[in-house]
Amino acid sequence: MKIHVKYFANIRDLIGKDSESIDVKLGLSVEGVWGLITNGNKMPNNLLAAVNHEYVSIKHVLKDGDELAFFPPVTGG
Repeated sequence: MKIHVKYFANIRDLIGKDSESIDVKLGLSVEGVWGLITNGNKMPNNLLAAVNHEYVSIKHVLKDGDELAFFPPVTGG
């Protein structure tokens, strides 16, 4: 299945791109996608993820056509 992944702030710098479309296996979680795009690195505890513009847990299972976004915690001041 195909999903679209977006990267924001320092995550974009780490990955080296703003977004990409990737093919993943059916039943893959947000955490699993992070492992794929970072060559097996564990997802940081403070990293936020959203699927189709809604916050989700790292265990959320993706569906074909989903948009997944990774971004650091939002801070204010």
